[in-house]
Amino acid sequence: MKSLAELQAIKEKMQGQVNLRDNDKSVRVVVGMATCGIAAGARPVLQAFSDLVQKNGLNDVSVTQTGCIGLCQYEPIVEITRPGEEKITYINMDADKAKEVVEQHLMRGVVVADYTINSSGMAK
Repeated sequence: MKSLAELQAIKEKMQGQVNLRDNDKSVRVVVGMATCGIAAGARPVLQAFSDLVQKNGLNDVSVTQTGCIGLCQYEPIVEITRPGEEKITYINMDADKAKEVVEQHLMRGVVVADYTINSSGMAK
């Protein structure tokens, strides 16, 4: 890094990719990034959501990361929360599934039930 301007450009690029702790957004996508999630492939999932949200101009969606969600056997896990709606938990995610979830759930409002965990905690 050679200048403050370079640092500012990096900061702006990263903020565009992942809106960390941005509570002003109406939809939150949270990717479990504890050791279990990372070992199961959560990094490409986080990157896919970040890239797709930015590419599709979904300005009302923030992509964040969290620690352990507590269901290690189902990692990578992604939780999507819309104000006033029940949280949806997606399990065993990968970049291809992330693309489908963005297209269906985030853009059309249709939950991709095949990738969710039901309320009793058993995988569908």
